Amino acid sequence: MKNKWNNIEAKNYIKKYKEKNISEDLALRIYTTHLLGKNNQLVLHGGGNTSLKTTTKNIFKQNINVMHVKGSGWDMGNIDYPGLPAVELEPLLKTKNLSKLNDFDMVNLQRKCLLDSKSPNPSVETLLHAFLPFKYVDHTHANAILSLIDQPNDVEICKKIFGTKLGIVPYVIPGFDLAKLAYQVFKKNENVEGFILLNHGIFTFGNTAKESYDRMIKYVTKAESELNKYKNNIINIKKNIKKNNNFDHEIILPIIRKNLSTKNTDGTYIKWIFDIRVNQKILNYLDHSNLRKFTSKGTVTPDHVIRTKSKPLILEINNMDEKKLDNFINKEIEKYKNNYKKYYIKNKKFVKNTIELDGNPRLIYIPKFGIVAIGRSKKEAKIAGDLSEATVDIISKAESLGKFTSIPNKEIFKVEYWPLEQAKLKNATRAILTGNVTVISGGCGAIGLSIAREFINHGSEVVLLENNTNNINKTPENIAKSTSIIKCDVTNKNDVKNAISNIVTMYGGIDIMISSAGAAWQGAMATVNNKILKESFDLNFYAHQYLSQSCTNIMLKQKTGGVLLFNISKQAINPGNNFGPYGIPKAATLSLMRHYTIEYGKFGIRSNGVNADRIRSGLLTGSMISSRAKARNVSEEEYMSGNLLKEEVLAEDVAKAFLYLSLAKKTTGDIMTVDGGNIQAALR
Repeated sequence: MKNKWNNIEAKNYIKKYKEKNISEDLALRIYTTHLLGKNNQLVLHGGGNTSLKTTTKNIFKQNINVMHVKGSGWDMGNIDYPGLPAVELEPLLKTKNLSKLNDFDMVNLQRKCLLDSKSPNPSVETLLHAFLPFKYVDHTHANAILSLIDQPNDVEICKKIFGTKLGIVPYVIPGFDLAKLAYQVFKKNENVEGFILLNHGIFTFGNTAKESYDRMIKYVTKAESELNKYKNNIINIKKNIKKNNNFDHEIILPIIRKNLSTKNTDGTYIKWIFDIRVNQKILNYLDHSNLRKFTSKGTVTPDHVIRTKSKPLILEINNMDEKKLDNFINKEIEKYKNNYKKYYIKNKKFVKNTIELDGNPRLIYIPKFGIVAIGRSKKEAKIAGDLSEATVDIISKAESLGKFTSIPNKEIFKVEYWPLEQAKLKNATRAILTGNVTVISGGCGAIGLSIAREFINHGSEVVLLENNTNNINKTPENIAKSTSIIKCDVTNKNDVKNAISNIVTMYGGIDIMISSAGAAWQGAMATVNNKILKESFDLNFYAHQYLSQSCTNIMLKQKTGGVLLFNISKQAINPGNNFGPYGIPKAATLSLMRHYTIEYGKFGIRSNGVNADRIRSGLLTGSMISSRAKARNVSEEEYMSGNLLKEEVLAEDVAKAFLYLSLAKKTTGDIMTVDGGNIQAALR
């Protein structure tokens, strides 16, 4: 493993944080924490922790010993100083004299020791860090270390490779008991430079940031060197396994998603988001004859269980028709959930006052297809996906060295239902649209972006379809980071099909379609050029149909209902002079919406429209507003607020209408008017 310490970078950290009144010691603590956290062979997604012991003055201007320690759940790769809260050290050290300390008392003590009460909870391994008499302490779940120590003869292997340089700590769930045990190991040999925590990970320590970091890289490199002596016969094989191209993502993924979803009493569904992982190593791993055997033993480190469950579901899919595939997947998921219930019933006595978690798998292994990682959100699914790839690496090397082993089921259960671990997920509660995938055409225009914001704020995953490169490039950074943007010409049927296929592959399915792309063509009907009329129909009618067709086909496979929403315009109701080329296809789209209502309502698919007017957008530009205002001999402000309420209607107002219709579970075939009041455009 490459040592990435760089003196120039280190000095830059010191300089940067000095401007924020952060000490050199803490600046270097942040620097080496970043070095560790950005290496996915060491830690992933909130795993691991680091600390720094130093001094500061309390409110009485007295010098006190403090320790900065990683806040629970913070990511080491991008942590900043608020994520390394300071705790007063002396009260923590006194706990060494206790024989028992339960988790809640430990957390209360750690919070009482915080210098800033607004800080995040200190790591559950805070006491372990505190007990060690070193200025800097580092902890990771390095892949190479886990491959070595997840073995039946783990102690023997560690002594052979590390000698007496690393203390060996038997597995104990993190907290007070682990801290006490690790300290006892340290007292037997105070010359150790770190610990191996069996079935868990590695600690290193030192009196400088560089020393502790260097030791981490040194011992992980030793582990890698040992593993490299053994050929990996699981993922590095001469005859690589080929992906089965007959497996259709657009059939398999919506069916899996359907069978993971559960119906609420109000008729809505709890839905899940996917993240697909496939590469040559994964395909080779999934095809191994012992796959079921070594994946049934548990997680590679207990921390993973809250993200991945203790075991994956393995689906051995053969070429079968859609109905048989649906039945097969349903049967296998139900079997998995029943086994999870048995696991819960058998082990719940080990953790008091537990409530059974959902029994759905978080990882589905499909040979010759890939890994389907599952989460309440795309972010959660990606975390599970990253952990699955780390697991492939760790188990394949562990099996090449010896025999992969994990901790017993009851110990995995203790971590899965441990309140201190579940607390890491407390902010991941379901919002009203969590688990839904929303597709918005014209997505990077003014109205599309407003719709995106509204749906993101209510928990949905959002995909923006946009053909205007300039609009794509101008998408606000916060929207771009929170969505997927696909360049798509919605007037091209194949482009739409490909975009929808990509969305299914990215997320697993589609739940809400908002067909909003449009443009206004003008001209008198008796003289209008056919080219203009055709272009308008292509965008203002056929594009809606292409998108609706593709999305509906996915919704029908999912069998969890669905929502089709159309941006229609008042022109469909209240035609304007010389606006026939725009209004006629919009009227056709209104009719299209109603036909989807009639034909697909029986499948729980709702179809509604929004009738908006005078919204500043790519369609109603500044120059167009100016020309229309002049034509009516009014000011631009009067033109934009020329409605019964005398208020300008904003893109955000349109977005709220789309949100309402997406949630109105008993409404279909409706047109919601958002125009501030225009009696000429009122429906009757």
